[in-house]
Amino acid sequence: MLNPDWNDDELLIEALRAAFADADEVPSAFLDVGKAAFAWRTIDAELAALTYDSALEPPAALAIRSESAILRSLTFASDGWTVELELTPDAVLGQLDPPEVGTVVARGDGGQLIAADIDELGFFVLGPPPTVPYRLVCTTRSGTTILTGWITP
Repeated sequence: MLNPDWNDDELLIEALRAAFADADEVPSAFLDVGKAAFAWRTIDAELAALTYDSALEPPAALAIRSESAILRSLTFASDGWTVELELTPDAVLGQLDPPEVGTVVARGDGGQLIAADIDELGFFVLGPPPTVPYRLVCTTRSGTTILTGWITP
């Protein structure tokens, strides 16, 4: 096909079909670079480390708790910020301290899972709770972003 007649629709479609059939998969190195670049999107976030997890308490300490609906309590802290969470069967209850209006997003490996507003007292409710490992990204009205460690359901 040295001088194809591109006015022939059938010939054009066949050439396009052949071109797409020859297309290779995206090289894994390209995928790795893309994933690494995506990870940098939160480079300016305050990284909040886990400072308390009720799942790590001895069983005797858990027996005296009266809040049977709370499955787990977590506290994440960074320089100047605290995110306190209570995981229940129906929701993730949280509070940002110091309180500031904003938004919170639960993100898994595949992106955003669920989002909610943070009210003027710093409270938020995410429901239903994610069923896969996730991190919370809290963004305040003043522009601060707080990123928690990974939470496993």
